[in-house]
Amino acid sequence: MENSEDFLTLSPPGNNSDAKSARLFLTINPPPTMQKHLSLINNIVAGDMHLNAPSTALSLSISPMLSPYTASNPNKDNASDLHPNVPVPGFSSSPRTRSRRGKSKTITPPFPWATNRRATVHSYKYLLQNKIVTITGKVKCKRCDERFEMELDLKSKLGELLKFIQKKKCIMHDRAPNVWVVPVLPKCEHCGRENSVEPFLGDTKRRAINWLFLLLAQMLGFCNLKQLQYFCKHNNNHRTGAKDRIVYSTYMGLCKQLLPELFDSRS
Repeated sequence: MENSEDFLTLSPPGNNSDAKSARLFLTINPPPTMQKHLSLINNIVAGDMHLNAPSTALSLSISPMLSPYTASNPNKDNASDLHPNVPVPGFSSSPRTRSRRGKSKTITPPFPWATNRRATVHSYKYLLQNKIVTITGKVKCKRCDERFEMELDLKSKLGELLKFIQKKKCIMHDRAPNVWVVPVLPKCEHCGRENSVEPFLGDTKRRAINWLFLLLAQMLGFCNLKQLQYFCKHNNNHRTGAKDRIVYSTYMGLCKQLLPELFDSRS
C-alpha cells in the first residue's frame, strides 16, 4: 500500500469533503501491459485531471459522436446544442448508420447512463461528470409479487464488484462463477423475505435492457441466452458456448465500457 498508483479510488471528482471516509481504494495487480495506464486511470477517477482536457489525453472519455441522453427530447437538436462543432449521426438508411440487416446502429438512449449505441453504457468518468451517481432499475419480489424501483449507489456498488473480480479473477478462467450465473437475491423491502427480489425484465426489448443496473446488482445471470448474446454481438464478443462463458463475457464487456483502461480486451 505504499505506491498510490496501485490503487483505484472511486470518489467523485472535486469532492474534497470527508475525503478519507468517502474514498474507496482497491488494490490492483495489473499485467505489465496495463501498468503504464494506471496512473492516468487513478487521476481521472479521482478527479485530478481537468474535465475540459483534450479527448486524446483521456482514454475514459465518451466520444462526442454519442449524443447525450435527454429526458425531455433526446434528439439530434439537443446533441447539436451540446456539441455545436460536431456533426450529429443521422437516423437515415445510410450504410454508416445501419447494419446489413437494416437495423440502425444508433438508438434513443433508454436511460441517462446509456449511450445511443446498442448495449453500451457511458464511462464511469462521464457518469461522475454529469452527476449520475444513483442507478435505478425495475425489480419484482417473487414472494409477494410487488413491483418497485430499486436504487443502487454507483460508487459503492462498482467498488464491491471490482473487489469481487480482483479476488476471483485468477480462478474464473473465462467462466462466470456460480454466484453470477445464479445470483443470490436481495431482501424484499415490502414483505421482508430474504432472497426474493429479482430484476423485472418482462417483455423488455433487448435494446432497452438496463445493463448498468444489472451489472452493479450482479444480476446479469437473469438474462436469457438471447439477451446475453445480443450484448456480445454489439460489443464484438464471442457469443457461443455455455451460459457461464457468455455471462463472464458480458460482465467483462460492461466493466470495459465503464473503465476501458482497466479492462483490456484480454480481461
